Amino acid sequence: MSDLIVQDTKVSCYHCGNDCNEQDIVVSDKHFCCNGCLTVFEILEDNQLCGYYDLNQNAGVSLKAKSFKGKFDYLNEKSVVNEILDYEDEGLAKVIFHIPSIHCSSCVWLLENFHKIRSGVYSSRLNFVKKELAIDFDPKEVNLKEIVELLATLGYEPNINLDSSTKKKKIDPETHRLLLKIGVVGFCSGNIMLLSFPEYFSLNLENVVDAGYQRFFLYLNFLLAIPVFLYGAEDYLKGAYRSIKEKISDKSSVLSVDIPIAMGVVALFVRSTYETFIPHTAGYWDSLAGLVLFLLLGKWVQQTTFSYLSFDRNYKSYFPLAVKMKDDSFKNVKDLKKGDSYVTHHQELVPADSILISGNAWLDYSFVTGESTPVRKHQGDLIYAGGRQMSEQISLEVIKPVSTSYLTQLWNNESFIKEKNLKTTALADAFSKYFTIVTITISALAGVYWQLHDPSLVWPTITAVLMVACPCALTLSLPFTMSTTMSIFGKNKFFVKNQQVIPLLTEIDSIVFDKTGTLTESGKEQILFKGTALSTSQKKMIFGLCNASVHPLSKAIAKHLNGVGKVEVDYFFEVKGKGIEGIVNQNNIKIGSADFLDIQDNSPKETKVFVAINGELLGYFSLVAVFRNKWEQLLTTLKSSFNIHLLTGDSDQSKAVLKPYFADNMKFEQKPQQKLDYVRTLKSEGHKVLMVGDGLNDAGALREAQVGIALTEDVQAFSPACDAILDAKEFVNIGKYIDFSKQAIKIVKISFLLSVVYNIMGISWAVTGNLSPVVAAIFMPLSSMSVVLFAVGLTLLLAKTKKMI
Repeated sequence: MSDLIVQDTKVSCYHCGNDCNEQDIVVSDKHFCCNGCLTVFEILEDNQLCGYYDLNQNAGVSLKAKSFKGKFDYLNEKSVVNEILDYEDEGLAKVIFHIPSIHCSSCVWLLENFHKIRSGVYSSRLNFVKKELAIDFDPKEVNLKEIVELLATLGYEPNINLDSSTKKKKIDPETHRLLLKIGVVGFCSGNIMLLSFPEYFSLNLENVVDAGYQRFFLYLNFLLAIPVFLYGAEDYLKGAYRSIKEKISDKSSVLSVDIPIAMGVVALFVRSTYETFIPHTAGYWDSLAGLVLFLLLGKWVQQTTFSYLSFDRNYKSYFPLAVKMKDDSFKNVKDLKKGDSYVTHHQELVPADSILISGNAWLDYSFVTGESTPVRKHQGDLIYAGGRQMSEQISLEVIKPVSTSYLTQLWNNESFIKEKNLKTTALADAFSKYFTIVTITISALAGVYWQLHDPSLVWPTITAVLMVACPCALTLSLPFTMSTTMSIFGKNKFFVKNQQVIPLLTEIDSIVFDKTGTLTESGKEQILFKGTALSTSQKKMIFGLCNASVHPLSKAIAKHLNGVGKVEVDYFFEVKGKGIEGIVNQNNIKIGSADFLDIQDNSPKETKVFVAINGELLGYFSLVAVFRNKWEQLLTTLKSSFNIHLLTGDSDQSKAVLKPYFADNMKFEQKPQQKLDYVRTLKSEGHKVLMVGDGLNDAGALREAQVGIALTEDVQAFSPACDAILDAKEFVNIGKYIDFSKQAIKIVKISFLLSVVYNIMGISWAVTGNLSPVVAAIFMPLSSMSVVLFAVGLTLLLAKTKKMI
């Protein structure tokens, strides 16, 4: 009798994996279910991007019955485009899209290479967690509609909702998805337990009718367990699959902590399926359902707790920024609303999308675009948030409220991110690296032991070990402690950029101070003018020019001349660390150092600001600095634990006063580049450097240091180069913040130890065979929360004892 060969005639689409049962288009031996999938393949092939299919087979999204004709025509309207774009000028536009269909590594790879598909697109950067795609493009070469249509054609249609900013904030999609899973799994779990009652009470099954019902209930439990397994536990199963796949392909050396959880879930499902259909016994369906339910509930509790603890870690806490309104009052930028009129000074950041009302606007958009060449703007022009005014004071009117997320994004611009090697993070990474391997090994050994002694305990023991082992407590203690510390610092007017700053503060061994505006109080200098007596009109011009600058010396002179009257500044230019120049009432004015005015200064050294009008030297302002309250106490305290240094652009008239604290570690008349070089030299010698400056002339040094702290007074100049902003009134507490950071890291290490102790105890209990998988599933999230609450509670208690809350 000849063998009967049955061929599988099922054909899958090369792009999306769907069956080609309605339409089968064959090109180059590849099958496609529709013209849409074929089009995407041809686009990728033409651009040599078919590596998309190497990462994941059938990675694409099905485009069957998709039609985009006319759908995006509204993107031809300029007013609509302006609502969507984050930034636009002649050669560059920036936009961020939310793309819900992103689902795998192939999606990441393709969207990160989107600029290779469409000319005119400069770059594309994907945030996989938030499913956000940031695109920079040339609006002269490609428009927004064309980009959106191409994304939709590729199967990645953006979710564009112009009303989102005005609607009440809804629950985020990830939380909604988690709650939906909890609802589905909770329903299935409750019914499985209800149908398992006969097993719980060991009912007499000799009656044929009862036995028939029992088998029916078993099969029904199996059906109820399918959504629990495939839907409720999908995140753990997918996470484990991706981790193993990356490990095999050498893309990662760390096995995910999802692997032991996924193995436990699979073990319960497979064993229970066998028990149901072979010996027709109850299996572990209730344990599986309860396990997944408690895992999901634990994740939701952790997520909710994290949101509760982190709610004040937004822009309101990060920046004490304020803007000057037209009536000379100040308003926090978070309170700005559409129609408000305010002024922006030289070197200050435009906090909200605004219309230029008056003034000479030259905007540096380097924090937005990376391009530092100033852009000229005229009256009535739109000025985007994030631009730094490089000329004199300008008046603006808000057309969009402040976008807190956008300004936070600017402060965390990748151009200003420093390389950081954190010992604490390294400890967590090392633990996670070996945790999965050790857990799987212990569960396997326990399984072998019980197979030899009591086979009935093999599966319960293996699953219990895999479930009770929990690295979550370890990996959560660091971010929760750091988040709490950031919140405490914020309440004390010390606003750090991110969690990484706190561990870095604990490694500092050298502190470098600026003097003007840092050790000394801005605006409280004793000022005398020496030279030709100034007329009222000259004082007005000098005031107008100095008032446009935010340098501490310029602000001090402007305050000294306040009340003489206002004049319009026609041109303004500032050289950092040297001086300012401008045109007022057709007069050329230069104010600054002797070098800036190109003159010789042989008189006794003091802090001088020279003034020349139309090339004629009129004299100079002599400034005697007033040091901050308790500055000696701070330096005395810090000197006992750190090497302290002084870098200043001022003269050395205060040298004798400062020498007892800084000894020979003082440099006077330093330019911004010299400050940066000094910090760089300290780092090259192996020192961990903290730089404290005013955030303007010290920007280079702040960025070069391991940690840069910008001290701020009444109006803040936004400085992404710094790692933290400190209210000047809290200057004396710098040592206190460093000490608290060290205590916070100790709390993290204690939490690590507590987590390790829990895992040892839990696994020891599990291998005895006395711990059920369901109880293990309950203990795992409870252990995570207990360690987190321990870390957070101890941090808050420490803050209370130090009177920081």
